[in-house]
Amino acid sequence: MFWRSVVGKLAVTILLLVSFVLFILTILLLEFFENLHIDEAENDLMQTATKVSEMMDQYDDRGLLYETTDRVKDPSSRVAIVSENDQLWVSPSNKNQLSKLTESWLETDQDLADVLTKNDKVKKQTMIPGTDTEIMIVGIPVPEKNKAVFVYQSLDVINQTKAETTKIIFLAAGIAIILTTIFAFFLSTRITSPLIKMREAAFDLTRGEFNTKVPILTHDEIGELAMAFNRMGRQLKFHINALRQEKEQLSSIVNSMADGVITLSRNGEMMVINPPAERFIQDWYFENNLPINEEEKKLPSELNQVLQEVVQGEKEVLKEIILQGRNWVMIMTPLYDQKYVRGAVAVIRDMTEERRLDKLRKDFIANVSHELRTPISLLQGYSEAIVDNVAESTEEKNELAQIIHEESQRMGRLVSELLDLARMEAGHIQLNLETVQVEQFVERILKKFKGTADDNEITLHLKKEITNAALNCDPDRMEQVFTNLIDNAIRHTGVKGFVNVAVVSSSEEFYVTIEDNGSGIPEEDLPFIFERFYKADKSRTRNKKKKGTGLGLAIAKNIIDAHHGTISVQSKLNQGTTFTFKVPTNLKDT
Repeated sequence: MFWRSVVGKLAVTILLLVSFVLFILTILLLEFFENLHIDEAENDLMQTATKVSEMMDQYDDRGLLYETTDRVKDPSSRVAIVSENDQLWVSPSNKNQLSKLTESWLETDQDLADVLTKNDKVKKQTMIPGTDTEIMIVGIPVPEKNKAVFVYQSLDVINQTKAETTKIIFLAAGIAIILTTIFAFFLSTRITSPLIKMREAAFDLTRGEFNTKVPILTHDEIGELAMAFNRMGRQLKFHINALRQEKEQLSSIVNSMADGVITLSRNGEMMVINPPAERFIQDWYFENNLPINEEEKKLPSELNQVLQEVVQGEKEVLKEIILQGRNWVMIMTPLYDQKYVRGAVAVIRDMTEERRLDKLRKDFIANVSHELRTPISLLQGYSEAIVDNVAESTEEKNELAQIIHEESQRMGRLVSELLDLARMEAGHIQLNLETVQVEQFVERILKKFKGTADDNEITLHLKKEITNAALNCDPDRMEQVFTNLIDNAIRHTGVKGFVNVAVVSSSEEFYVTIEDNGSGIPEEDLPFIFERFYKADKSRTRNKKKKGTGLGLAIAKNIIDAHHGTISVQSKLNQGTTFTFKVPTNLKDT
């Protein structure tokens, strides 16, 4: 509404203030002019009375005196002359309701009587006896005894003058109010126009339009306010942009973190969450058979317990959680609003790989210790037998020395293979690439195992399909792969068994399959076949004297990986095993 606006309030305030001032001024003016008219009327009457009294001293002719007095006085007034012997003369008047002054009136009115008896002057307002006419009368004594002049007139003349004056004052006040109203609206509109524009600009700021500017029309306080408002808009835009950039930067950092981050309020509301933390929450929902509600996610009970502990204890809390077979470590730290804990931030890290690597490290140490303990025990035992002359004959000593030699060779192979495997897994393997002839290369390798296969009554067969005679590879490393796979096949194959080696060499890849009908590998062990220190069950190994180190397949896989190839295995228990690997034919030196 208009009256509730600043324009209305300011205009009404100015009008009320001016009206109040005009009201007080009108009362004072009316009082002033009323007194002024009365004083002027009294002075006129007194001047007339004075003139008449002077003429009484100058004129002896009563007729001339009365005629001159009638001309001197105001037509609406009367003059009463009291001469010697109390003779009373009253002049005529054009006012019929103005009665003549009578002797009885002079005698009954003490103030008028004092003029004659005490030579006092009189000015008064009174009523004509017997009428309701109000008059103003003045009287002055004449120096001679019992002579006086009285002049009086009706107050209607003064009241009429007062009425005219009142009309003029009220007219002036009305004109002043009208002009004040126009001025008030003009002034209030001029003052509030910039304020209205500032209000509109403020609404634009609330909608995010920070480029809005208020025009500066004046250089007074309102102009300074507009300048301050524009400066505020620029500063607000700068700070909002800075906050937005900081928020985007923080969001990018949080979202790019490998660890899960959750910002929690004091009552458990998740305010900020990144993708790894979302996956943790989803796993928790799946683990507890709860439907996922995207709008209102329930805080996991483990986190809620830790949150209450953090809020109440105001300290950092560390907790490990096992979820869906994975190990999670959570660190929750309180968030402060000055001294008040307003929430917490939780950092959740997936420690599954670290735990697995830690287990592998422990298993590696245990396996190496186990593999070294047996040959060291044998070396120590047989060497003590030789030193203590337990073996008396030369043949017995040679037999013990042969065992010591074989065990030392086994330890040497184990250490060498561990060093090779460590270098390969660290990415330090160096391939000496050469171009070899596939057919001669494969036949030479199989000749090494021909005698061992014949001794164990195992058929070793080579199948070749060579369309590309040349292979670019590290021949020593590739021979190591063939040696490990063929040796394993022969050792795990029984009498009358077979080991088939199929080689396919094309322009694109070198493909090898090594198949046997030996003891096979249990299905549950297949995922771990290429890990370090994996060994088949000793009961399924044909040659129990020749023991492996459990590192051959791990080394073979690393060599194939270094050649940018793949290796796989298929096996059925007591039916046989097939190893397959393939590498690019034209491997480039990197």
